[in-house]
Order: sequence, then C-alpha cells, then structure tokens
Amino acid sequence: MSKIKKAFFCNSCGAQSPKWIGKCPSCGSWNTYQEEIIKKDKLTDTFEKLSTKKNIKPSLIGDISHDNEVRIDASNSEINRVLGGGIVSGAVVLIGGEPGVGKSTLMLQLALSLDKLKVLYITGEESEQQIKMRAERLGKTHDNCYVLTETITQYIFQHVEKLKPDILIVDSIQTLSTKHLDASPGSISQIRESAAELNRYAKQTGTPVFLIGHITKDGAIAGPKILEHMVDTVLQFEGDRNYIYRVLRATKNRFGSTAELGIFEMLGTGLKEVLNPSDILISQLDEMHSGIAVSATIEGMRPMLIETQALVSSAAYGTPQRSATGFDLRRLNMLLAVLEKRCGFRLASKDVFLNITGGIKVDDPAIDLGVVAAVLSSSGDVPIPAKTCFAAEVGLSGEIRATNRIEQRIGEAEKLGFQTIYISKYNMKAGNFSSHTIKVVPVAKIEEVFSALFA
Repeated sequence: MSKIKKAFFCNSCGAQSPKWIGKCPSCGSWNTYQEEIIKKDKLTDTFEKLSTKKNIKPSLIGDISHDNEVRIDASNSEINRVLGGGIVSGAVVLIGGEPGVGKSTLMLQLALSLDKLKVLYITGEESEQQIKMRAERLGKTHDNCYVLTETITQYIFQHVEKLKPDILIVDSIQTLSTKHLDASPGSISQIRESAAELNRYAKQTGTPVFLIGHITKDGAIAGPKILEHMVDTVLQFEGDRNYIYRVLRATKNRFGSTAELGIFEMLGTGLKEVLNPSDILISQLDEMHSGIAVSATIEGMRPMLIETQALVSSAAYGTPQRSATGFDLRRLNMLLAVLEKRCGFRLASKDVFLNITGGIKVDDPAIDLGVVAAVLSSSGDVPIPAKTCFAAEVGLSGEIRATNRIEQRIGEAEKLGFQTIYISKYNMKAGNFSSHTIKVVPVAKIEEVFSALFA
C-alpha cells in the first residue's frame, strides 16, 4: 500500500506548501491554507494519446498568420457581444454566477442554438433526463448536441476522442476530478488539475471549451485564483432573484474588450436577448409624477437610458433618513450637500429616498444631474417636463461638469424619442450637435437647470 501524501494549498492563489503556514508567501493572504490528500500517479498524460494533437514548433512572430482564425457565431447577439465578436477556436471560457441565476440554462441554450456544430455537454450535477426536460422547456433540440454525465476526466477524454466535438461545455468544473490525484472533487488541487487538462486539450485541438463555475459567498469563483489566470475569458452572470433581468459581463477577455455586457430576460422558455435595454428601464406612465428623471448612462460600451426615482419628505423623526437603491449612498449625500451649501436648497431636515428602476446598480457619474433633478422635482412636488433627459456630472462647487462619450448618450436619447437633453456646456467643445433632432441644452450651474425645468 502506497503512503498517503498530503499537502497544503492556498485558497486564494493555489500555492502549495508541505506544511501549514499562516501567511501565504505568494499572495500575502492570511489563514488561507487548507490540507488536502494528494498523490500524483505515474500515468501517461491524457493528451499523449489524442490523435488530434498538433505538431508544435517555434515560429517567427512575423511568419505567424491569423487569417484562417474565424470566430464561431454563437447564434446569440448578446453572447457574441460579450465575447468580442464570437467564439474563438481553442478558447477556454469560465462562467461564474450565483446558484439559480441561469448559468446552466444559458449554456444549454448555446449548445442547442449551434445546430450546425457538434456540441458535447458534460454534466456532473444533473442526469440526462433532467437535461432533456430543460431542453424541452426551452423548446429547442437538434441532432448534433450530445449529453454526457461523467465526472472523471480520463473517461471524459475517452468519449471526446471518439466523438471529436466542435465545442465542449462542462457543468461544472468543481464536480470534475482526475485519477492522477487522490484529493476529493471540488478541492483546490482537483479543480486546478482538471482545468489544466481541459486547457491543454483546448489549445492542442483548437476546440472551444466552456466551463461553468460555482461562486463563494463573497461572490468570487470557487477554487484557486489561478483558475481565472488559466482560462482565456472570465464571464460573470449576474441577476437579482426579484427581477427577471440578467447581465452577462466579462471581467477578463484575451480576445476582446472587458467593457461589453449582455442583457437577458429570464422567461419560462429560457433566456431572451434584450436588444434595447432602455425600453425596459424606463416606465411607461400615463401621467406625469414628480421625483422622476431619466438619465443617459453608459454600461460598458453600450449606452442606455435609466429612470431615477426620488422621494423627499419632511423627517418624521429627529434624524433625517438617507437611503439609496442601485446608487452609491455616499455620492447621494455629497450631491445633497452641494444642493444645501452651494445652491441654497434646504434639504438637511428632510428624508431623501432614491431608487434606480429595474434593479440595476449604476456607478456612472454622468447620472448626477438626473439624480439632482429628481430630488428637486420631488422636493417641490413639480414634475419634470415630458421627454426630457440628463447627462452630466455635478461638481462640489455646484458646476455641471462634462462627461465622456456624450455623442452616444445624445444618440440613444434621440433614438428613444426624447425631445430635450441637458448636458454640460463644456461638452459643446466635443462637436456640433446641430444635426440631431433632439434639443441639446448646455448648462453650467445647477441653478440654470432649476430655472429651465421649474420656471
């Protein structure tokens, strides 16, 4: 009987140590080392037997051609947008998100949409019957989508070598294990080794691999941090259980921008692409109400209009309340202090509540002017004129500061039928906006905005 070998691994970076230590010398984290049973077998590398392995040799960088590298259309405009134009051959994509947010549904929809490619969907969490039931609920099926319920990587690659799929999907990486190690599935060493085998397979065969990953209670992807370094793209699938909308954003992308994001709507028949998010974030009211303002914001590379709701009332108790949903509370307090000190509006003794509709969180400073307008509208109980939106930052001296990519913000407001947009006068240097049908109103101080809106 062979001797059991143990080692300690860092939860943060995956560094290995023969004994427990308090501080990781690699990443500097404290109390992150955990003991695991580990024993490396003298088995031949799984990929030595793959007949599709490339003959690798050094090449001059000037002689390397990428003309034949064609991205695969994911048949989903939102996924294509986040990936940077499509699926790259040999790319390893890691998708993380909270339980129940729809990661498996998104990947199964992707597998069923690629009807011209051979897709292998590997699941270690569900049975084949459960996958079939979900596919029937989605209303999609085709003859090139295969389902495999297996968790041992050696057995998986035996099926992969026979089937030779065009795309590989693994649900999830935490359920896989390799016979090379004696550690339990889900441990740091097993996640790292299984991901390394899949990564080598993807690079050697040019097959795109999608990995679904669990997340911890802190919101980080479970397993060693090295897992995110090994893959080419890390996608975060976010959503709120109280809302039907989901956001797919890239936190790492070697083949595209990390500023893009995709928006989906969760329905009974699966995830539906939201091509115009501004429509779902703006309420269609039959009558005008005070405390409602629309702002033009930028999420990633995509412009959109959001609705800001404010409620200002006399403080019923001694200390006035300040509450913000979807907006930084500290920034709200700063804007209220600017209104109090610089502009003379008495809000110190009033409760102020702020809400960004749609359940999204916004950190774009360009919605400052919209927040201020909503607060002033609610304070005076005077509605903001219809078809009016805002796009500007507010400074500490009460000045209206310029914001970036103003042309895209104006174009989005014009596309949705808005008639007036208030921007900083310092943005007028960016170009001539006379070609737009929307009325562009440049302002320099909050007092000018107040006079124009509530005169």
